[in-house]
Amino acid sequence: MKTKQIYMRFLNLLHALEGGEHAPSMDLDAKKLLEFIAMRHEQQKPLTVTDAMALATIASPATIHRKLDQLRELGMIDTVFEGKNRRTKYLVPTQAAHDYFEHIGQAMQEAMAQAH
Repeated sequence: MKTKQIYMRFLNLLHALEGGEHAPSMDLDAKKLLEFIAMRHEQQKPLTVTDAMALATIASPATIHRKLDQLRELGMIDTVFEGKNRRTKYLVPTQAAHDYFEHIGQAMQEAMAQAH
């Protein structure tokens, strides 16, 4: 099976997941922001709120602020302090976000399995 066909199967599975219990309704900017927060967390380089506000490749600072609020309301991210520094807030994915990524990973595996 061609790579394009695998990707199209994956997109079909991903769209089927959207709106389900493990895929809360998020627009593209919120998804991109969540993915970036999760990647930085996995790299053990947590993103600060200030760092997030500067992600011009995702959206304007005002839009990012709204998306951070949306992700918090959806239970996908939380803010934490590290050590004794109480001025800097770090953005971390919640268990709900980990579950969301787990389901996306399962969709990828299913798309790959259907290729063979």
